[in-house]
Amino acid sequence: MKLDPEELKPVITRLRRAQGQIGGVIAMIEDGRECRDIVTQLAAIGKAVDRAGFTLVSTGVRSCIANGGEDCEEDLAGLEKLFLSLA
Repeated sequence: MKLDPEELKPVITRLRRAQGQIGGVIAMIEDGRECRDIVTQLAAIGKAVDRAGFTLVSTGVRSCIANGGEDCEEDLAGLEKLFLSLA
């Protein structure tokens, strides 16, 4: 299932932010920062990436329901598997 790139702009924004955070974590490690601070940032990155995945699945479900079509049931089954892989 292809999704509208326009609908995925928030996902791209979230992933770019996570990408920046990863660079920050690398710098924190290289600077010898506290473990607690590093792990806190890693947890935030993980949540951001998870939300991006869930948003992708949600967008796919909404698109399938809105557009219907013959392949919708098959697409929904695939989206369900993707959702479960994130959960």
